[in-house]
Amino acid sequence: MRVAVLLSGGVDSSVAAFILKKKGYDLSAFTIKTWRDESEEESGSANDEKKAKICCSSTAIEHARHTAALLKIPHHVVDLSKEFFEKIEKYFIDEYISGRTPNPCVHCNSLIKFGDCLNKLRAVGISTIATGHYARVLTRGGNYYLAQGKDKKYDQSYFLCDISKETLPFIEFPLGELTKSEVRKIAKENGLSSAERKSSQDICFDSRGEGYGEYMASHVTRNVFASGDVINKNGEILGRHKGVAFYTVGQRRGLGIAGQNAAYILKIDAKNNVITIGEKKDAMKSVIHLTGLKWLISEKALESRKFLVKIRYNSPGSEGVVEKLDADECVVRFKKPQFAPAPGQAAVFYEDDIVAGSGWIAK
Repeated sequence: MRVAVLLSGGVDSSVAAFILKKKGYDLSAFTIKTWRDESEEESGSANDEKKAKICCSSTAIEHARHTAALLKIPHHVVDLSKEFFEKIEKYFIDEYISGRTPNPCVHCNSLIKFGDCLNKLRAVGISTIATGHYARVLTRGGNYYLAQGKDKKYDQSYFLCDISKETLPFIEFPLGELTKSEVRKIAKENGLSSAERKSSQDICFDSRGEGYGEYMASHVTRNVFASGDVINKNGEILGRHKGVAFYTVGQRRGLGIAGQNAAYILKIDAKNNVITIGEKKDAMKSVIHLTGLKWLISEKALESRKFLVKIRYNSPGSEGVVEKLDADECVVRFKKPQFAPAPGQAAVFYEDDIVAGSGWIAK
């Protein structure tokens, strides 16, 4: 069986490759190139330390190549920079311009890693693609399911919620039954140089390492950073914001409104360039509206059903009833109000440790 491991150069993918090598698979390593050459040139040698933290940068590719050589497996680079720019970076920019909060990691997994890359590798005879995600693919009754990893603290099933269930038979997660500490121990004991490498930053494609606001400012020609009004829920003007692209629903810090220390962002109206703030109790919501539904279990008898629903990656999840409106939309009614569901973020439905489905928060 020919297996491809997506090797980023970090500790997780390195240990995943090590485990597969020990199992005796016909293994090859592939690193996805997502950055465009001009971005790397702009960053310059002075930012080598920042570049080293960027997933899929030229520095990361060198780390991946070194790991592959250590494991004595062939290493290849898959150039998906054009696809990444069109499907991930443009989406990221457009969402912030629209006053929504993007989730590029979810889209990258479904569209790039387990989309374009998986398709390219299967076209050349690769039977299985493996990554260093903390998640599992389970088989029950002849069906394949996406499930949480053993290490709930580092579980990444939330970020995998949008992959197609048709791809599950071709995916393997070697770290699914391990904890992060166990992974680092394996790396150290077996001389993998990635053992102490830090995780990539939040915006893995930010070659300058300056944060999303600065990334937006350097990539958007139109003025999305125009100052506008900050109002309360009664419509009273309290101050001015720096531009809607700098903010997200639920944000508390960085508002700069005198006498409003306990204020949270309740709504971002990008069209009118207005941000509404209020108390934490105003940000608690019992109902959310989702679009872009994707099911990883059978959709039979799903007109109204209880799930544990996560509205952000680090959320513990809360019981909610998913009520389908049509094939693409639903509402979720929570048993307990949830803090600041942010339009643009994924809401993921769980049955025990199984990812049942997901949708995108619209309002």
